[in-house]
Amino acid sequence: MGRRTAWWRTRAHGGRTPVAGAVRRVVVLAAVLCATAALTDRPATAAGSSSSYGYDKGDRVVDGATGTADAVDLKPGGTYRSSLSKGASVYYGLDLEATSNAYVSVTAVPPAGTTVAATDGIKVSMRNAKGSGCTYRSATFGAGRSPHPVAAWAVREAGKALCKGSGKYYVLVERVDASDSSSDTWGLELTAVSEPALAQAGATDAPQVWDSGSPEAVTGEARRRAGGSGFAGAVAVGQGAWRDDIGPGRTLFYKVPVDWGQQLSVTAELGAADGGSGYVDRALDLELYNPVRASVDEAGLGYRGSERSVALEPLPPVEYRNRYSVVDHENGMRFAGSYYLVVHLDAQLADDFGQGPFPVTLRVRVAGTAHAGPGYAGRPEPQNVFDVTAQDRAAAVTGSAGGGGDTAMKVLAVAGIGAGTVLLATLGVWTVSARRRDRASTAAL
Repeated sequence: MGRRTAWWRTRAHGGRTPVAGAVRRVVVLAAVLCATAALTDRPATAAGSSSSYGYDKGDRVVDGATGTADAVDLKPGGTYRSSLSKGASVYYGLDLEATSNAYVSVTAVPPAGTTVAATDGIKVSMRNAKGSGCTYRSATFGAGRSPHPVAAWAVREAGKALCKGSGKYYVLVERVDASDSSSDTWGLELTAVSEPALAQAGATDAPQVWDSGSPEAVTGEARRRAGGSGFAGAVAVGQGAWRDDIGPGRTLFYKVPVDWGQQLSVTAELGAADGGSGYVDRALDLELYNPVRASVDEAGLGYRGSERSVALEPLPPVEYRNRYSVVDHENGMRFAGSYYLVVHLDAQLADDFGQGPFPVTLRVRVAGTAHAGPGYAGRPEPQNVFDVTAQDRAAAVTGSAGGGGDTAMKVLAVAGIGAGTVLLATLGVWTVSARRRDRASTAAL
């Protein structure tokens, strides 16, 4: 091998050949291109599985406490990363002033391949300093028993009797497990959001009149748009039909900007399998979360291998007063901002229909004319969480992701492809030039 290297480096008259330089450049360029290809290919193979949930890069790592005395405080506007072992109950603290509403959402992330029961999940509650409960919600994996990210939330509503006044509050996160479930530790992502009081008090009843008929799904050929791997990296979509391919056990995250007065409707389609037979009860799960990551509505479909579709319940236009409704899918449409669509494909599909991937199409409609918001007395935390900006609308057209890891990898992918194109073009110029110099040198001898 050393002799071959020497042949490339020298000639009989002792000079370095022009071709030798080109060869070395080929080696370097090949290494760069291989590294670029490896980096840009990684999201396609990893994104969406439970084990690769896209946590927000700004998450602060905190430990849940076994009692209130040691509870770490969550700050409104913050995002946090924690964990939850089997059978555990953990506390986090909140220092709240008297007039704002506070929302805390907890996303549970079980590892891929873990065993869960239909009733497994988490329960999240808000409590005052005396231990009395303000509100609680729960989230489970459902009949499919397919482990995937699920989120539950709790709220301190400033006007409610048990949770009036400023002071210390606590968020209790409880893991609910069946006896035969795996003992794996789950990851947690927590977000805390504050909503200021209104500058002027308004009506305290839910809107009575709105178009509650089932809207017609958006038609037309779907455009391809890859989903994100977590809330932070959710990929923006607007009105239209959007398609991606998804494998069993994977989860995709999208977000839709919906302004005050606008009405959202969503239909999900699962395409036909290439082969196999059988029946999966909850093959596809579609869940809608509002801007504070509170669950609004969900829908699922059974699957025998042929194309199927399912739609969310008719949702009211986004209005502040929706919070006074006793119906969850109306109550959750209480503020403007980014609404999240989370699509999960049951892991059991692999047994009957193979590893896929399977085509999934989201048909999204955003109807109605936007109007001004209710007029808050202060600013929410994080800022703009209840706004739809021009940047949000542009992202819904271009498919930009959120602030998590997905954005960086997509930028790297684009940069890598661009760099690869430039490098290949440069390589071509170098090679041609080297050959010309080599011929000229030979002729001179």
